[in-house]
Amino acid sequence: MAYPVVLLFIFLYICCETFGQLAVPEQVHLSLANEPNAMTVTWVTMAPLNNNVKPVVEYGLSQTNLQFSANAQTNDFEYNGVHRYIHSVTLKNLYFNTTYYYQVGSTLGWSHVFHFKTFPQGNDFSYKVVIFGDLGNFNGVSMPYLQKAAMNGEFDLAIHVGDIAYDLHTENGIGGDNFTRQMEPVIAYVPYMVIAGNHEDDLKNFSNYKNRFVMPDNGYGDNQFYSFDLGPIHFLGVSTEYYGFFNEYGHMPVINQYNWLENDLKQADANRAAVPWILSYQHRPFYCSNENSEECTSFENTLIKSGFEDLPGLESLYLKYGMDLGFWGHEHSYERFWPSSGRQIFNQTSNPYHNAAAPTYIVTGAAGCHSGHALFENPPSPASASRINDYGYTMLHVVNKTHLFIEQISVEAGNQVVDQIWLSKDLQHAPKPDYAKTQQFILFPEPKVCNPRDVQCRGKYSHKKRNPASF
Repeated sequence: MAYPVVLLFIFLYICCETFGQLAVPEQVHLSLANEPNAMTVTWVTMAPLNNNVKPVVEYGLSQTNLQFSANAQTNDFEYNGVHRYIHSVTLKNLYFNTTYYYQVGSTLGWSHVFHFKTFPQGNDFSYKVVIFGDLGNFNGVSMPYLQKAAMNGEFDLAIHVGDIAYDLHTENGIGGDNFTRQMEPVIAYVPYMVIAGNHEDDLKNFSNYKNRFVMPDNGYGDNQFYSFDLGPIHFLGVSTEYYGFFNEYGHMPVINQYNWLENDLKQADANRAAVPWILSYQHRPFYCSNENSEECTSFENTLIKSGFEDLPGLESLYLKYGMDLGFWGHEHSYERFWPSSGRQIFNQTSNPYHNAAAPTYIVTGAAGCHSGHALFENPPSPASASRINDYGYTMLHVVNKTHLFIEQISVEAGNQVVDQIWLSKDLQHAPKPDYAKTQQFILFPEPKVCNPRDVQCRGKYSHKKRNPASF
């Protein structure tokens, strides 16, 4: 009888050890919330917690005295038969401009102690943002540089403009787990704001993206579009994938986002005296000049920019309310454009980026992924001011209410700055159409290309009298 009892004891011990390891927190990351003095903390366990075990964030002003605690909510996320238990809580009423130390977990296991710093109060302070897109597990060239920069305190906020992990759903979600584990040295210390790219579609309506990340609430319960104020900038995260996948998921996500976006932009424009800059980030670009020109001139891109039938485009809305600056991914390169709108290029002054007549757009999809670089076509688009095909990321220095400084960092060149510009403006200036009419510009032609591989172009609208590619 003793031998079976020993075997049973060993079996139970191994099971308990394995369960305990699966209940240890991982993939810890931060994100901003709706309130300026709040921070959302999210983490994952690969096993459920017992009914009497609560997921908790313990936090405080000293690494050795985590005197506050907040219970988290748990989301049992199942994808292709694999369960992940995603815990999140928003820490509220934090002191401004203060370093907090925190750990996450439960009685079944705790994380390391991390830390973050809240932003100052008000809307006239400086900070730094790292912006990048299209970063994967394989060939993620920029990742170690981002990790080192985060540990050195070189930026205060991270924005990922889509195509996360390549892909979040790979191997039933293991790809997403591995990516977020690798990014933990960055995103457990600074807020990580994300937007969906085309690779986030997992054939289940972006379920991995929607369940893994908590973004500010937009009133629709949808984390694919949202906004927040930070200092002198109003940030907008916008989904281009509702356009790219409207055949699969219908028109209403496009309509809902557009209605929300117009209302949000209207309020932001009315608040320019306090928060003068409006900045958007999205995955797919309106413009680009890469060799795979189908990506830059296909129906999907013109649909996003200009709309078609009952699907409203985004560019006219950005122009109407004077959006200042936009960041895009999707193309695996860096490209900075002259201030441009409606195929008008406003670069006829000695400094087109001062009191710009149109939004300034930057493609920053060169962080590194399995598919490598995206080559450029020649000659470049006349709207293109700078093109760089090195792996790297973008740094936005928010200086004050009238000045922004942007740098492109090449990790291939040893973290060297390979492009930089100042954006400046007078208070209350906005690049709206009425102002643009008073400025000189040049035109660049509308492409007349319809991507033959594009289902929407080839099928859904092939019977229309009007050519959607001419929009």
